[in-house]
Amino acid sequence: MPSSRHRLILKTVLATLLVLGAGAGAAGLALLFGGWYNIGATAQHVPFVYTVLEEGMTRSVRHHARAVRVPATGFGEPQQLRLGARIYRDKCLQCHGGPGVAQSTIGMSMQPIPGPLVDATQRWKTRELYWVTRNGIKMSGMPAWEYHLREEELWAVVAFVTLLPSLGAPEFRDWVAPDRALDGAASAPAGAAP
Repeated sequence: MPSSRHRLILKTVLATLLVLGAGAGAAGLALLFGGWYNIGATAQHVPFVYTVLEEGMTRSVRHHARAVRVPATGFGEPQQLRLGARIYRDKCLQCHGGPGVAQSTIGMSMQPIPGPLVDATQRWKTRELYWVTRNGIKMSGMPAWEYHLREEELWAVVAFVTLLPSLGAPEFRDWVAPDRALDGAASAPAGAAP
């Protein structure tokens, strides 16, 4: 049985923690209901908020993408890559840019700024890239492409994103050229994964 002195110390510590917790909660509510936090797209998040949001997004994607299975056949084939390049050009390039190609002013004005996908395979597994492409990310401007693209188109753009790290600027421009053939008869540009 703790002594009176130990009980007093324990009560003081608990009371202090409760007061601090209540104070933090009150400050958070004041910040929320007072509208003091600037959510405008012209202002960066304070580092703590950015860190919390980034960590939460990363862990959520990894958790939800666990059940995704990369297609066993056809993934990365030239025809799929050509389709993915066209979709990337039409749907992704303006926000994410590409090798030797900057984001458009729309992408640069978003908050948070969409990250480049040239190094996406260093941070994400293929199934995670698919999950993000399919489901989007809340409050980031990243749409849920499942409502706009067919399943084979989703996998095609993911396959093309996995090819990006191996492309230089000239090869990338060749892949996303507007006159790029999609019928399978055209040869794949240099850098294509067999």
